[in-house]
Amino acid sequence: MATAKKATSKAAASKTAEKKAPAKKAAAKKPAAKKAPAKPDYLKDKKWLAARRTDLDGEIESRRNIINAATADITQLMTDRDAGDTQFDDESGEGDPMVVELDQLRSQIISSRAAIEEIEEAIERLEDGSYGICKVSGDFISKARLEAIPEASVCPEYKTQMF
Repeated sequence: MATAKKATSKAAASKTAEKKAPAKKAAAKKPAAKKAPAKPDYLKDKKWLAARRTDLDGEIESRRNIINAATADITQLMTDRDAGDTQFDDESGEGDPMVVELDQLRSQIISSRAAIEEIEEAIERLEDGSYGICKVSGDFISKARLEAIPEASVCPEYKTQMF
């Protein structure tokens, strides 16, 4: 009788296990992959892209000229200043015209270096084929924007969100 109880309890346990096992679901259909929009004609136009490259090269040259001129001005200011020109009273310091001019020249150098980095990144994008694609959304940047700002890497709506 003990063996009959064991057999009955095993059968009951297997039936319970069968009931508790979740039913297998049918394989879910995968959504169709979105096709990337076709590249706009202007981003395929080699003449137009060459013109953007020329614009970028010209902007790098312009920024380098600003850096060179500001560096020369700083050197000249420091050379022209006599040791006796330094004041140690309430009127000297941040309001000193020379200090203000030096700060402006340093700002020109810093902003020009940052612009050169952005321009060089745009040239890299031209070379690798990703030029004109927004870094944030993946959408294409408008032709007008790229003509106005050849180093643009984001659409205008995302540029305003960066600040």
